[in-house]
Amino acid sequence: MQISFIDHIVIIVKSIQETEKFYSGFLGLPEYVSEETVVYKIGGTKVFFVLPHGEFEKTDKDKSGLNHIAFGVRTLEELKSFEALLNKTSIQHSGIKTDKYGNKEFIWFDDPSDIRLEIYCRPLE
Repeated sequence: MQISFIDHIVIIVKSIQETEKFYSGFLGLPEYVSEETVVYKIGGTKVFFVLPHGEFEKTDKDKSGLNHIAFGVRTLEELKSFEALLNKTSIQHSGIKTDKYGNKEFIWFDDPSDIRLEIYCRPLE
C-alpha cells in the first residue's frame, strides 16, 4: 500500500467567474464549470475551485483558501487498508464515505496542524 498520486485539490474562492477568467489564462479551458465550481485538470490531478458554504472568510478553511489535499488510491481494497491503518493508529476519521456524485469513495481526516486530508479512491479509467 503506497500513495501513488495527488488526486485533487479543493480551493475555496470568492467568485467562480473571476476565478475561471484568471486561471483559464494559463491553464486553458476548464474541464467543468457550474455556478458553484470550476475544475481544471493538470496532468492526472484535478484542481477544484468552489464557492464557500456561507460567507467567504479568510480565517476559516471551510470558507476560504485551501480546503483539503486528496491523496489517491486505485482500489476500494487499498482504501479499506488505509481505514484499518487509521483505526490502528487511533487517528479520528470519517470512515469510508461516497462523494456527492455517488460514484467514488473516500476517507477524511485532519493532520496534527488541522490540515484536512483525504484518501480518495479513483480506479483507473
